[in-house]
Amino acid sequence: MSAELLYPPPQISPADSLRLSQQAPQVLKISVSSSLPYPLSLLTSSETPEIWTTIENLLLSCLRTGDDKSARVCLDRLTERFGETNEKILVLRGMYQEAFAEDNKALEKSLERYDKILEEDSTLMLVRKRRAALLKSMSRPTNAITTLVDLLDVSPTDVEAWAELSELYFAQSLYSQAIYCLEEVLLITPNAWSVHARLGEILYISSPSDSNSLKGLVESMRRFCRSIELCDDYLRGYYGLKVSTKRLLSELQTVSKSALSDPQNGDLAPPSVKTVEKLNEAATRKLAEIVRRSTAGEAGWEGFDPAEVHATRELVNKDTQTIDR
Repeated sequence: MSAELLYPPPQISPADSLRLSQQAPQVLKISVSSSLPYPLSLLTSSETPEIWTTIENLLLSCLRTGDDKSARVCLDRLTERFGETNEKILVLRGMYQEAFAEDNKALEKSLERYDKILEEDSTLMLVRKRRAALLKSMSRPTNAITTLVDLLDVSPTDVEAWAELSELYFAQSLYSQAIYCLEEVLLITPNAWSVHARLGEILYISSPSDSNSLKGLVESMRRFCRSIELCDDYLRGYYGLKVSTKRLLSELQTVSKSALSDPQNGDLAPPSVKTVEKLNEAATRKLAEIVRRSTAGEAGWEGFDPAEVHATRELVNKDTQTIDR
């Protein structure tokens, strides 16, 4: 049995999901049945938390690869063990129906099912989140946003909901709302380096291409700096620092010294050109090192996304001047 089945399938590539779903016949041979009711069944069966995590993640992998038969067996096993009214089972059953829905009419039935469940018990947060995800997949972002806003009214510390709401706002080009949502995420998880980098990306994208862009670019650069401070080898953080400092250098060249101390540019004065240049050089060196060592397959430098490494190589090469000898 692969240890990867203990990790959520969204963290696994499509190729790995296919490979894991092909293990379904072997995994489903495991017997955890018992004639005794729970929790006495724990005394006479081979049941462990890892087994149920494995079956759940196998179900999700099978849904991604379209293995209807194996997915159904996994769902039946989980339903038999935890009951049809269990909140997670309700969500997994809904995901099964969504995955094999033939048309929008079938998806509408899944949506009606979620609405009926929530009418009976509006405190089921997992069902609320799944309903929002379904609305998003049906290209109804406004309804998905409303669903998440309602959820956050009763659960304001739900990090996943804030993060997803940010992405929905970003997709609608509502950048200030997207930034606000990520700031809420960082209030709850201040050391989440990926969130700092994502906030830096949105600040960079939303900064206008004129003299008013200075504040956003400076804040973007600072967010990328924070992300690599928290995770020294974070590729997206260094990539963002490289592009933000490059653009900021061109902006600082055209800004007067009086504007640099203008309170409108933020609580902190923008950094000097020399400081930005040093940050740009540091980001370039680190990116070049990541590309070189990950491409060579050195120990401790695996796991980088090949597409991100390729994009990084292109970025570094673009800024590297060719020296004719």
